[in-house]
Amino acid sequence: MPEVLKAPLVVEFPFTRSLGPVQSAFLTGLRERVVLGVKTGDGRTLVPPVEYDPFTAEEIRDLVEVAPTGTVTTWAWNHAPRRGQPLDTPFAWVLVRLDGADTALLHALDAPGPDAVRTGMRVRIRWAGRRSGAITDIACFEPYDGEPAEPAGHTGAFEDRVSGILAPARLDYTYTPGRAQSGYLHALAERRTVGERCPSCHKVYVPPRGACPTCGVATSEQVEVGPRGTVTTFCIVNIKAKNLDIEVPYVYAHIALDGADLAMHGRIGGIPYDQVRMGLRVEPVWTDGARHPDHFRPAGEPDADYDTYKELL
Repeated sequence: MPEVLKAPLVVEFPFTRSLGPVQSAFLTGLRERVVLGVKTGDGRTLVPPVEYDPFTAEEIRDLVEVAPTGTVTTWAWNHAPRRGQPLDTPFAWVLVRLDGADTALLHALDAPGPDAVRTGMRVRIRWAGRRSGAITDIACFEPYDGEPAEPAGHTGAFEDRVSGILAPARLDYTYTPGRAQSGYLHALAERRTVGERCPSCHKVYVPPRGACPTCGVATSEQVEVGPRGTVTTFCIVNIKAKNLDIEVPYVYAHIALDGADLAMHGRIGGIPYDQVRMGLRVEPVWTDGARHPDHFRPAGEPDADYDTYKELL
């Protein structure tokens, strides 16, 4: 049996968000150990606050302070905390309706075990030691058996308001490519590119998917394509990506390899970015030890006629 391939795959990017007046006041309040909600036209207090009433779509701006104590409305136990979660020991995810609020806030509850958590239990906020104006200024909730805390009646007026946040997003996978793509990856290790031909429509798909997306039938006939191909469409990249050592501007293109009926993407090098064009004939450039081409460069051939690749746009 061929080796079953698998590898870690991480999708990660920072998301920068500007804040409107309601979210700005809410996060600035957390920095100052104040929890703010917003009052709707029918008198409900929403925490966390939103800018528009979820039922009437009416814009709402009337901020009101609620207590840092509250009641658990529902919960789930987290046996194995993951990277970036509020606590590094097992904890409960809880929805907490803070005293004075009509909706619940999702956060972590620090508890010794699931037997110590129940719907209806009383909790309070444990504030982070260092606060910057983010939901993580609430370190977590903790069990509480005292009297409800009394809010001070803060109106949401702050100096030096938080105006934006940087929220990192990260997804961790273990990826197993399957039979068709494993064959594709093994071929790339030999500096070859292979696809699979549909037995019904006879199109060759690269990378292979194990089935024809048009006919819905399984594919198994392996077909070597390329190595040269034609630029069908392209874009000029002007924003430098984190951890990518490529100077901007540069060009990414869809490239129809000779013999393939599906264009794949690749970076174009060896030519000024403003000279890349549709129909440009290109060839792969490999680097030592690489499992895929580093980029494609002009092949020194006349441009392909538009009719030869128009169906691959």
